[in-house]
Amino acid sequence: MSWYREIDRAQWRVLLAAQLGWILDAMDVLLFSFALTTIRDEFHLTSAAAGALAAVPMVTSALGGLLFGYLSDRYGRARALAWSILFFSVFTALTATSRSVAELVLWRAIVGIGLGGEWAAGSVLVAETWPVRHRAKGIGLMQSGWALGYMAAAILAAVALPLWGWRPLFLLGFLPALVTWWIRRSIPEPQVWRKAADSPTRPSDLLRPPLRARLFLLTVLCCCLLFGYWGLFTWIPAYLSSPVARGGLGLSIVRSSAWMIPMQTGAFFGYILFGFFADRVGRRTALVAFVLITAALVPVYGLWGRSTAVLLIAGPLIGFFGHGYFSSLGVIAAEMFPPGARNTAQGFSYNVGRALSALAPATVGALADRHGIGAALALTSVLFAGAAAVSLSIPQAPPAP
Repeated sequence: MSWYREIDRAQWRVLLAAQLGWILDAMDVLLFSFALTTIRDEFHLTSAAAGALAAVPMVTSALGGLLFGYLSDRYGRARALAWSILFFSVFTALTATSRSVAELVLWRAIVGIGLGGEWAAGSVLVAETWPVRHRAKGIGLMQSGWALGYMAAAILAAVALPLWGWRPLFLLGFLPALVTWWIRRSIPEPQVWRKAADSPTRPSDLLRPPLRARLFLLTVLCCCLLFGYWGLFTWIPAYLSSPVARGGLGLSIVRSSAWMIPMQTGAFFGYILFGFFADRVGRRTALVAFVLITAALVPVYGLWGRSTAVLLIAGPLIGFFGHGYFSSLGVIAAEMFPPGARNTAQGFSYNVGRALSALAPATVGALADRHGIGAALALTSVLFAGAAAVSLSIPQAPPAP
């Protein structure tokens, strides 16, 4: 029997809810990345300062991960997912009212709290609802929403930025709030969570053996992956649209947005196929393979991307391998921790990594000011290689319920 026939309607609906949340999360983050060059010019920022501004929600996302992780373990996965989407949607729209850099920092900091909670709530919801033997497939399908959100942001940026500027772009960020009504109405809480709620694992248990060592390992892995990811993908739109004199390709916003579509098409299939690959060969083996290939591809794209052929070939490959490994994190985290503390641990690890990776856009921006954006992007491959080394410490444990 085909694997997808083993998934019932309620489980598909859970996947759709989690995937929609991730699509909207990605759209919010990438709208800011596409608008970064315009915002930099309006507020007369250096590349390093613009990178630091992009990093603000990554810092506050750690707080959001802890907050919504606790709320998810305490009150339910579906509830926390809906609350987090509503939170970042409202404050994304308020970003459009910014009249100074200080106001931009304020709104983006608050947005980060909501963004920090969304991923962990959605991925745990899928992990606890789908059959164990298809868990990586389910989370891979959920993660593919990031590519769809990225493409939606690229299309919106190509249409709205040249005509109306960046402010109307952020007003569209309120639309995700409408999804929360459907989630609260249609998505039940997983039975695994309901059982764990009767005998909850306390958050303080994460600081004691054996969970402490697992928490540390997962956090270091997330730091390496997210530093490399945000250093690379925050600046790729700017790399494509920046003048050649600054080390960029000098493409128009419309053309640079168009080049992002093949890359994110590769990402879409990378998320999905990683899940099938991981269910077959194991989570750790799949993760190591994907991040090592990413480490090898990034210098090619960053240093030789002026060739149309390189953009056409390397772009989708970087999208495929440079995003696909994220499908492993939700599976690995869910299988390392008990249900009562699963979302708190996952939200903490992922969002501490996200917060520390806030240095990545600013670091790449500072290097771009000195050496050009293309050369700066190539340095992120070191972090991907480091993630592969950390991944080897992850035990190939049997899947948890």
